[in-house]
Amino acid sequence: MDLTGKGVVVTGAGHGIGRALARRMAAGGARVVVNDLDAEAAEAVATEIQGYAAPGDAASAVGVAALVERARAALGDIDVWFGNAGIDRGNGLDAPDEDWSAALDVNVMAHVRAARLLVPDWAERGAGRFVVTASAAGLLTMLGSPTYSVSKHGAVAFAEWLSATYRHRGVVVQAICPQGVRTRMYEDAGALKEVLSHDSVLTPEEVAEAAWAALDGDRFLVLPHPQVQDYYAARATDTDRWLGGMNRVQQHLDQKGDS
Repeated sequence: MDLTGKGVVVTGAGHGIGRALARRMAAGGARVVVNDLDAEAAEAVATEIQGYAAPGDAASAVGVAALVERARAALGDIDVWFGNAGIDRGNGLDAPDEDWSAALDVNVMAHVRAARLLVPDWAERGAGRFVVTASAAGLLTMLGSPTYSVSKHGAVAFAEWLSATYRHRGVVVQAICPQGVRTRMYEDAGALKEVLSHDSVLTPEEVAEAAWAALDGDRFLVLPHPQVQDYYAARATDTDRWLGGMNRVQQHLDQKGDS
């Protein structure tokens, strides 16, 4: 896909993977709207890439509508939407309802609300791209955090539904599903850093490069860690064996916590 002059929006683009995506798309010739709750960070990235800063909430219905309106004012057409903003909030079975609500709102409903405003127009003109930053947790699971695991599964499921429903009308949908990435979320992962770094820990720039390469070919799953494909297949073909292996990892984490 030639992004020269195309209008691109990246949510959660003030830091980490979002910032790397914004930089990579701008380097490829796109006109980029940079969104983040951190207004100062959004402004800094937008200035760096000569893009447009649109700080604010990218999850609530009001916030998403405001962002789409501002992006269209800056870009004209929105050609590509990177729904990258995400949160990891709430651990264990005792995670409060407030954390569940926040995780589902940001990690799932933000995509639903954006798609409602973007996809009808794309389907009418026969072109548009919706890219969800999910996680390998959305294909496998995330030990420790049921809110993150369930919400990222939901993000992948919604992306699958969009693709199945609209691909014949020119709407390309993709899901980026990395494992460990050197972001603030990874640095705050505590004992889970050992699990996340089992294969390798990528930089945000490496994830963005994988996303850039995936624009050519339109494949649904973007897997910066190629090993995830094998794990995903193993989970599907022998679920009990997969769950047994994950439980052994959990036991290891439990033992470390008790020591």
